[in-house]
Amino acid sequence: MNNMLSIIIPMYNEEESVPELYKRIVQHVKDWGPYEIYFIDDGSTDQSVQKVKEIIEKDKQVHLIVFRKNFGKAAALQAGFRNVVGDIVITMDADLQDDPKEIPRFIAKLEEGYDMVSGWKRKRHDPLEKRLPSKLFNKVTSHLSGVHLHDFNCGFKAYRREVVESIDVYGELHRYIPVLADRKGFRIAEIEVEHHAREYGKSKYGFERYLRGLFDSMTVAFLGKFYDRPMYFFGKIGLALCMAGGGICMYLTVLWLMGYGIGGRPLLMLGVLLLILGVQMFSTGLIGDMLVDATYHKRYSEAHIKEKI
Repeated sequence: MNNMLSIIIPMYNEEESVPELYKRIVQHVKDWGPYEIYFIDDGSTDQSVQKVKEIIEKDKQVHLIVFRKNFGKAAALQAGFRNVVGDIVITMDADLQDDPKEIPRFIAKLEEGYDMVSGWKRKRHDPLEKRLPSKLFNKVTSHLSGVHLHDFNCGFKAYRREVVESIDVYGELHRYIPVLADRKGFRIAEIEVEHHAREYGKSKYGFERYLRGLFDSMTVAFLGKFYDRPMYFFGKIGLALCMAGGGICMYLTVLWLMGYGIGGRPLLMLGVLLLILGVQMFSTGLIGDMLVDATYHKRYSEAHIKEKI
């Protein structure tokens, strides 16, 4: 028998799309074997929730999680990740731009030995003002993270269960799930997927998403390199500050020994300030390492193991 398949669909004001999306999904997964579909309502103000409830009355393999208000796509995915029971997890958007006919292709790619497969909307049917920032975002993220994908922001992805159990997404980090998975040592692949123009409604994202994405890219860049060794980051800064401050103080000490007055020189204040900041950076790195030792290694040691015999 095939493994259990779980499909997670975050939705926000997609009442026109939900019934049609459900029909298309069932059409392509009904012969797979056991499956479940989770709709995660992110504070919709239309009839999206009611539409899903009508589907549930007819199909008990469909489930619904309703948020009290709009918390964002990352929170919706996290809720789905923590509630599904499938061995294979598919995530897709509710706006009918992702085509369910691609689901078997995702599964086939996973069966080649990959842990996560990300979709690539090569021919994207979106306005230019969305495509251009997306291309820039993908190039920057690929460069900063070292994960070479064409489309990080595509919501159409497939995972093995151990991947979704090992990552936490919040804020805008749903765009960086491949980076988070790569940091855990999972194998990642990418396939081209067919992308459709939006049939109903309008995009729920505005310009502010790019500003949030900029800040989150900094977070991911830091997490990718220094998450389990913060002293490497803070220690380098502290060393540079201490060397600069120590050099200034040594220079002023030589002047003082030569009989020059240094008590009123601003350079003395700068040298002492740099030394203090350097020590603070070392202290921050040390505290960070202590926290990592107390939490990270105990919590994630099992997540690093691929196989036990």
